[in-house]
Amino acid sequence: MNIIVCVKQVPGTTEVKMNKETNTIIREGVEAIVNPFDVYAVEEGIRIKEKTGGKVTVLSMGIPSVAELLKETIAVGADEAVLLSDRVFAGADTLATAYALSMGVKKIGAYDLILCGKQATDGDTAQVGPSLAEKLGVPHTTYVRRIEEIREGYIRCQRMTDDGYEVIEMPLPAVITVVKEINEPRLPSLKGMMRSKKTEVPVWTAADIGANENLCGLAGSPTQVVETFVPVHNVNSEMIEGEPGEQAKKLAEKLMAMQFKTCN
Repeated sequence: MNIIVCVKQVPGTTEVKMNKETNTIIREGVEAIVNPFDVYAVEEGIRIKEKTGGKVTVLSMGIPSVAELLKETIAVGADEAVLLSDRVFAGADTLATAYALSMGVKKIGAYDLILCGKQATDGDTAQVGPSLAEKLGVPHTTYVRRIEEIREGYIRCQRMTDDGYEVIEMPLPAVITVVKEINEPRLPSLKGMMRSKKTEVPVWTAADIGANENLCGLAGSPTQVVETFVPVHNVNSEMIEGEPGEQAKKLAEKLMAMQFKTCN
């Protein structure tokens, strides 16, 4: 069973900096982590490999430093990782991202299943997985909480819904996106960490994967961000002095004044 897991880097801090000219996140110099939902996808891919045999390849698109980040997936049991990195990929929306990943998948070659996390914690769109499936022309399902059966050419899984779950059957190859309920990710082993240090993560450019540059990055993004900003929260507080009875009276007067102002 050949499995490809698509992962994304996300900021490891809530202090996000924006490029005001391009309205994109500044990732250089910001500590990055593997998208938390993608960690569950990696774990599930490894579990499938342990049951059925085969290989797990992790694929990502990002800046060059992401190559080191991908070694974390090797440490927990992935067989190999590939990074797509090129300036023409910069500023990609979900559709352009899915296109680049689809070309990376085609270069990797034959696969049975592609796993993604349900969404990225920075964008929260949940669009890349389904878009990738459409680009590849394969079936997909989202929010998978359990894989009941998987074998050559077939998968049956539980898709989480608001009221419970649906049982989905699909032919393989296919794409699924997973939720955190699907498993409990393992910690890296000492052997895995040693192997990850020795592993070289290949970096592929747009030319390497045969991608059309007009379909990548900002040029290939049909959606454009008009404005992105970090909200500024101002909290004004006032201390009411005096004895408890006096404080209560002052507070009641202020609340009445606010209510009167709102009504008018």
